[in-house]
Amino acid sequence: MSDLVEYEQGSRFPGRIGRTADDSSPAWPAPVRAPDGAPNVLFFVLDDVGYGQLSCFGGLVSTPNIDRVAASGLRYANMHTTALCSPTRSSILTGRNHHSNGVACIMELATGYPGYDGRMPFENGMLSEMLVEYGYNTFCLGKWHLSPSEDNTPAGPFHRWPLGRGFERFYGFLGGETNQWYPDLTQDNGSVTQPRQPEDGYHLSEDLADQAIKLMLDAHVNAPEKPFFMYYATGAAHAPHHVPKEWADRYAGAFDMGWDAYRETVFENQKQIGLFAADSELSPRDPDVPEWTSLSADERRLYARMMEVYAGFLSHADHHFGRILDTLERIGELDNTIIMIVSDNGASAEGGPTGSFNEMLFFNMVPESFEDNLAKIDDLGGTRAYNHYPWGWTWAGNTPFRRWKRETYRGGSTDPFVLAWPAGMTARGEIRTQYAHVIDMVPTVLEAIGADAPATIGGVTQSPVEGVSFAHTFDAADAPTKHTTQYFEMFGHRSIYHDGWRAVCPWPGPSFTEAARHGRKMGDAITPEVLDQLDRDGWELYHIAEDPTEATDVAAEFPERLRELIATWWAEAEKYKVLPLDGSLQPRLAAERPQTSKPRTRYVYYPNGAVVPAFAAPPVFNRPYSIEADVEIPDGGAQGVLVAQGGDAGGYSFYLEGGRLHYAYNYVGRDQFTLHSGDVVPKGRHTLRYEFEPTGQPDFKNGKGVPGRGQLYVDSQLVANVEFPHTAPLIFELEGLSCGYDFGAPAADGYEPPFEFTGILHSVTFDVTGELIKDDEAELARIMAQQ
Repeated sequence: MSDLVEYEQGSRFPGRIGRTADDSSPAWPAPVRAPDGAPNVLFFVLDDVGYGQLSCFGGLVSTPNIDRVAASGLRYANMHTTALCSPTRSSILTGRNHHSNGVACIMELATGYPGYDGRMPFENGMLSEMLVEYGYNTFCLGKWHLSPSEDNTPAGPFHRWPLGRGFERFYGFLGGETNQWYPDLTQDNGSVTQPRQPEDGYHLSEDLADQAIKLMLDAHVNAPEKPFFMYYATGAAHAPHHVPKEWADRYAGAFDMGWDAYRETVFENQKQIGLFAADSELSPRDPDVPEWTSLSADERRLYARMMEVYAGFLSHADHHFGRILDTLERIGELDNTIIMIVSDNGASAEGGPTGSFNEMLFFNMVPESFEDNLAKIDDLGGTRAYNHYPWGWTWAGNTPFRRWKRETYRGGSTDPFVLAWPAGMTARGEIRTQYAHVIDMVPTVLEAIGADAPATIGGVTQSPVEGVSFAHTFDAADAPTKHTTQYFEMFGHRSIYHDGWRAVCPWPGPSFTEAARHGRKMGDAITPEVLDQLDRDGWELYHIAEDPTEATDVAAEFPERLRELIATWWAEAEKYKVLPLDGSLQPRLAAERPQTSKPRTRYVYYPNGAVVPAFAAPPVFNRPYSIEADVEIPDGGAQGVLVAQGGDAGGYSFYLEGGRLHYAYNYVGRDQFTLHSGDVVPKGRHTLRYEFEPTGQPDFKNGKGVPGRGQLYVDSQLVANVEFPHTAPLIFELEGLSCGYDFGAPAADGYEPPFEFTGILHSVTFDVTGELIKDDEAELARIMAQQ
């Protein structure tokens, strides 16, 4: 037995202090330790995965490792999310509703109201903040998307990054999506480069699993009894759908039957599993989705391949998740780990009706050519693609429900949920039908480990947790539902659940087709007059207890019940900061938000620093600008990148190769415009400059930014000149800016990254004082597609 004396920090010192150490006795403040046998907690958050896609939910995408967890525990058939990524993730981690967290929508569209400002209040503590004070290690891997986008630069502030919210370690990306082959990576509070290149086998899903395993093992070998909480939020299966070709090829021919037949097959599977009763109906055909048989043979071939790539992407992520499970098993921790697996919303329709080989075309409003996409069918999922499937597969992926992500029908807000804790429950492979919402995950974990939600965190008095535990259902299939009422709101699209009934007020309409008949579209403002009209006759009613797929609107049969539910929605909206109701999009985009630094027109960068996130890079679109590098060329010359941003799907690079100065501009992966000096840049110190001057107006509706004239200068002497017929109107590929090397995929064809500059690069300066030509509508479309 140890003679060590410990005492609770803040309490009276129990030792004795004499005049010398010889006549004194020591005691130590006790470290925070979790109770003996406390379970680990692992949240696996999938991205844009629909209810009818995972194989353990009847889907046709093979996910054997998620199935393995389901077989050792439970599938919850009635779990709900907010229908969008950032809002759902905020609720998963805090146990509070998304408006209570200030996360009404994505962080990039925050507005100045408490439910909408994107500044998650510290009185809404995260599970990481709770458990780290309970003696847990806390790890965050993958997608964050929970800090204001204005703060996501190497300048911070960092208090809403993962390490500021109770996580001890972070490895992943801060925004809503990233290139899976060339991700914008952050480790803890700093930018890092990926450990190897795609040609050497790199993919983000594997990297995240590698890091997760390392963090678990590092902690375990040093403190085997110490439990951990891991938030593992893979980028899969959000676009771009990137995956090694052999994984997509495993599904060759698997989706040739098309999305209509997929729905029928999956719904039958779901009935066989017991997710739905045998007499349940499939929700009606969506008027926005064409019948598979109406498509040409080439359309069917391309769209089937797009789904094969998506399926391979999801299976590949599942495979690497399996490595985490295997590691837990190897160290004897699998049975005593509470595993919760959930998607953040329903499947995504952001690929549009025809899908895309390169989403950067969609983001820039560039019309896509079916013939061009078909010609690149073999490159889908690869390093030169930035692909997404058509929304017919979205609709099918949410089988058996209506609609999809961003809408509060069940297709957007009812998602697969798997839970296992073999050491803490006897149920194996069973289904639970109790109503639940992701705000219930935190209180369920707290009850399972025997902890209370803290009264204060870091000196901040905590708000009440708004979810309710469903731990009572672990071994009781017939236990009553404790979560009886839940509101939903997303971009003005509203719904409410109460005691087996569900009312929905779709905005701008039940489908895009039906909305257009009324002269409405997504993003239209909801005026007081429109709101009054919607509350009079815009609501639908479904008896979910008998009609779980929202197949039959019974509003006309039960008008009084509908009125009660509408009144309940308004009461919940007042309670949880949902007001003011806002269906608009452009005003949210244009809203002025607090900035860490003042607006500027001059940006100075130094070599080999952190990657600058794409949204924080100098705004060079549709305006005059210049890039000036201060360099020294040694004996024998120099080569390498001075500054670069973007990659294969769009960007630019300013570099020396063969001793000559080059500038390459990649227009959305289609056109590459290049300039180069005729002579070698001689030894010595030089000013190397690129200038762009617009020569006309942009054509935003056709995806073309301003035409212009590019010029290269060496020490103020013009050495190259070229006319650009058009430029990217809004965005390059989502790779950040790097100085002194090229991070990620190359925007230019003339070199292989990182192609570090071999001379001395003192600085690179951007000047963007020229007048900007804007199109808020086009910028909005870009942001909305990157959720």
